[in-house]
Amino acid sequence: MNEPQNDPKTVSPADPSDTSKPKKEDKENSSSLINKIQQMGQTNVPQMEQSNIHCMTIIGQIEGHVQLPPNNKTTKYEHMIPQLVAIEQNPKIEGLLVILNTVGGDVEAGLAISEMIASLSKPKVCLVLGGGHSIGVPIAVSGDYSFIAETATMTIHPVRLTGLVIGVPQSFEYMDKMQERVISFVLRHSNIEEDKFKELMLSKGNLTRDIGTNVIGDDAVEYGLIDEVGGVGAAMKKLNELIEAERAKEGEDLVQ
Repeated sequence: MNEPQNDPKTVSPADPSDTSKPKKEDKENSSSLINKIQQMGQTNVPQMEQSNIHCMTIIGQIEGHVQLPPNNKTTKYEHMIPQLVAIEQNPKIEGLLVILNTVGGDVEAGLAISEMIASLSKPKVCLVLGGGHSIGVPIAVSGDYSFIAETATMTIHPVRLTGLVIGVPQSFEYMDKMQERVISFVLRHSNIEEDKFKELMLSKGNLTRDIGTNVIGDDAVEYGLIDEVGGVGAAMKKLNELIEAERAKEGEDLVQ
């Protein structure tokens, strides 16, 4: 008898041990790994359970009414404001950590962010890492408590305008009123004296080709501008203390 020949149309069942063809899951894992390397520069990203603390970063230049060039790293205030509203409305978020490394930017946009942070009903802590310059100063002091890294700096200088300025007394009055708004906010949310802050702002010998003062970590605390020198660990510890105090306060209100 002749042995039966294999029918070319018959498809044999796939061997489960056959690994010649890449599986869909392997492709997805490989793609995810490549994305992590591209975005983070590492294969494993630390995972965290659902946290009761929201971390907001303010980096680069604060962008206001005028869009900056695409090569500038910016913080857009129209992105910040909805986030702050969501933080206030979300009952799962009990505290806000604001981390700054900014050169400043639009005065009105910076003040808007500062007022929003200060008006939150939840505990908030601000931490200056690297720099909190110019309009970053009001943002740095807008929390319930503020920290600055030992090597971080803050530049305090008068309000400046770029572009066309009409040379009339009204232009000077407008700038003077805008500057007073900044000074008033900083004085209300920090322990620095008004005379000292204006002295730092109008100092002539500290910055090259400009008026103002560059304040480093310990000096910012000594002047009363920032509450304490510290990093992420100290900021998180303080924020958790404020959250616990808020919980205790709410518990007492419920008992009453």
